[in-house]
Amino acid sequence: MQPILTFNVSPTLPSRLEPLRRLSYNLHWDWSVETKDLFRRLDPDLWDSSRHNPVLMLGTISQERLREVAGDEGFLAQMDRVARELDDYLAERIVDEVHRAPNWFHKQRIMVGAGHLKDCFAYFSAEFGLTDSLPIYSGGLGVLAGDHLKSASDLGLPLVGVGLLYQKGYFSQYLNADGWQQERYPTNDFYNMTLHLERNPDGSELRIAVDFPGRAIYARVWRVQVGAIPLYLLDTNIEPNSSYDQDITDELYGGDIDIRIHQEIMLGIGGVKMLRALGHKVTAFHMNEGHSAFLALERMRQMIQEDHLTFAEAKQVAQSSQIFTTHTPVPAGIDLFPPDKVMYYLGSYAEVFGLSREEFLALGRENTGDLTAPFSMAILAIKTASFVNGVSQLHGEVSRHMFQGLWPELPLNEVPVTSITNGVHARSCVAKSTQDLYDRYLGPSWSDAPADNPIWDRVKSIPDEEWWRNHERCRSELTVFVRERLRKSLRERGASPTEAAKAQDVLDPSVLTIGFARRFATYKRATLFLRDLDRIKRILLDLHRDRLKGSHLDPRKHAVQFVIAGKAHPKDIPGKELIRDIVHFIRDEGMQHNIVFIPDYDIYVSRLMVAGCDVWLNTPRRPREASGTSGMKAAMNGLPNLSVLDGWWDEADYVRTGWPIGHGEDYDDPNYQDDVEANALYDLLEKEIVPLFYDRDNEGLPRGWIAKMKEAVRLNCPLFNTARMVREYATRSYFPASDRYYQMTADTYTPAKALAQWKARLFEHWYDIKIQNIDISTGSMAAGSIPADVQVNQDIAVKTWINLGALSAADVQVELYQGPVNTNGEIVDGMPVSMEFQGVDDQNSSIYTVDITYTNSGLQGLSLRVLPKHSGLSSPHEVGLVLWAHP
Repeated sequence: MQPILTFNVSPTLPSRLEPLRRLSYNLHWDWSVETKDLFRRLDPDLWDSSRHNPVLMLGTISQERLREVAGDEGFLAQMDRVARELDDYLAERIVDEVHRAPNWFHKQRIMVGAGHLKDCFAYFSAEFGLTDSLPIYSGGLGVLAGDHLKSASDLGLPLVGVGLLYQKGYFSQYLNADGWQQERYPTNDFYNMTLHLERNPDGSELRIAVDFPGRAIYARVWRVQVGAIPLYLLDTNIEPNSSYDQDITDELYGGDIDIRIHQEIMLGIGGVKMLRALGHKVTAFHMNEGHSAFLALERMRQMIQEDHLTFAEAKQVAQSSQIFTTHTPVPAGIDLFPPDKVMYYLGSYAEVFGLSREEFLALGRENTGDLTAPFSMAILAIKTASFVNGVSQLHGEVSRHMFQGLWPELPLNEVPVTSITNGVHARSCVAKSTQDLYDRYLGPSWSDAPADNPIWDRVKSIPDEEWWRNHERCRSELTVFVRERLRKSLRERGASPTEAAKAQDVLDPSVLTIGFARRFATYKRATLFLRDLDRIKRILLDLHRDRLKGSHLDPRKHAVQFVIAGKAHPKDIPGKELIRDIVHFIRDEGMQHNIVFIPDYDIYVSRLMVAGCDVWLNTPRRPREASGTSGMKAAMNGLPNLSVLDGWWDEADYVRTGWPIGHGEDYDDPNYQDDVEANALYDLLEKEIVPLFYDRDNEGLPRGWIAKMKEAVRLNCPLFNTARMVREYATRSYFPASDRYYQMTADTYTPAKALAQWKARLFEHWYDIKIQNIDISTGSMAAGSIPADVQVNQDIAVKTWINLGALSAADVQVELYQGPVNTNGEIVDGMPVSMEFQGVDDQNSSIYTVDITYTNSGLQGLSLRVLPKHSGLSSPHEVGLVLWAHP
């Protein structure tokens, strides 16, 4: 029966408890342990059964219980305290012309006079992982985006988030009796979640419309308040959309390629329209992965149609103020759309831009001459951004290889794709008891203190006994949770009471526990630890049987156990087979007490695992792991990492804070690689990890292990957190992009128009440039001679004559490029040295000179190149032009 009218019914709270409503609707509660304690205190069972959703809990709790706590002075005192905490937190992050709070952003941008009070940074992402009660994320990309917003709030950044609100989110995972992953898609009840429906001044729903072929698709706007940061989410499940259009925001990463392009049009184009409807005047746009890259098209359309810019001028403004972060280390991970499909859905933009079909498609192609190539969202994002980065140093190198084709004339190390290593939000991922420990001994500012802060030296002063007892408590909490989760999942799939009861005996809270939790993609090699079944069984059950034979020690106390979790994409059959292989090994080999697979991995499970395990395992096939943030969370809780040198671990202190599997080798034969690295894993367990963990003193403390745990925190926590990461994004990309936006749009876009005209002139005349002559001389050789041998630190004078044609010296910069020569006769790891313009001779040749030296011996080389130069460029490589001297 369809209703003739609908209402949103809000929970009734006694007036004294009204602060609970405000607390529940700001996700600051997710990283405020005292606020979570408050809601847990209200009704512990309901808190857990609601998936830690305070809005749902307040809507379902009994009025009797509310009346009871309204008279509980202790509860009211705690509620008032956390309400003041939220008020103080938000007040410190207000930045406007009246309130100038001394937060980090204010100090960086406004107090030094370098920034603008009207800065607004928009962060677009297809998924946001903020808390387990808002399941609109699939994994690391989403959790990274959620942590980005949390730290942006902590730092006081004027940032807004943009995403989609999925009716069914990702999926809930369960396993059938054979261990095969099954999926459920529970429907999210938006009215009982931490969501605000945005409305117009007259009370009606705020809606935006996005044009599609033959129709407009409408979306309403929901807001998640993440501390001081608003996250706006678009929802198409409304009338008058057709049933197909309502399903656009049905599932995250679900549906076919048509649904995917619909989602990405709604995210990028709809997101820009939404921000305008909300009144946000954005000065820098950040694309977290390529899913939102269509936003550039809408921005350019608005400037062309409303501000009467040309396509080149609009593209200049867009490019100057956009940022792109790539997370994929393989081309197969990039969204590609067939050319005909792109033209069908977005051909109207080509008409507005005045571009032909192939000119428009070239925006998303690396090789613009390949007329059959698909349209790449990553290429579109790169071509319309002035700052591009990977998410770890190694991933930056991988990304430069992937996208080098866009700059074929540049040496690999100069391809303008940099890196900002990911981080995690400390207050979200560190266990409550561990946070209390850090607060007591390090002080409350530890969660965002930089690496050079002396508080990190205080980690060593935490008493070993207190440290270890806290960790044992976390491990016990994980054990209790795992047993209950397994028992529940067995009951749900119809297992016998006897089988369900056995779940109460899994894991031993005193045994070395290794955690592995991530997406079950084949390259992550979740079953690498099962490469040699006999050997891993000996490690799991009784590594030291021979040594302990006849002794008073219990061999069980030297065993090892694994806690494993993670989801495979619903269409990833090989990934599902990995899960089934693990389940079969557990069952066939009788390993139920030593290995458990936790179904339905989510943020809540992750937080328990990274706190309660002893070692964090990661075994990707290098260099396929872009970052790997779960290992950072583990390190923040004091867990040593045991990992292949990939992603973030490659740049960490992997000797003092864990163990590396291998030494960063690359292999051509994957089977051989698996053999080598599995054996390395077993060796580390047998010879280093297990002995260190079980080496106890007279007080029962593993002093050596505790020292390694403390180093994991001291060295990793200040580096691999989102406080550091967001500061980097702000100083390296947001602030410069916002400044360029103001620069380009000043005086009705006059600078953008001038720069676009300059680029047009540059392209027209670039290939007329001629490098006419180069003279190289040393103190012992005449000008014009080419020395065969020089000495270290010997002065070398270089002079060149260049015919710039219709261009001038102000349009270019001339550089020497010097460095060692490899066996292929190529300069490697070269360094550019700017040459000085000396004037023009009577042949109209521009003269440049420079003196150089070589500080290393061996075969060295030099070359000469010409690059564009303009004060409005984000870098000399923005235009993609470079002219090299030929031998």
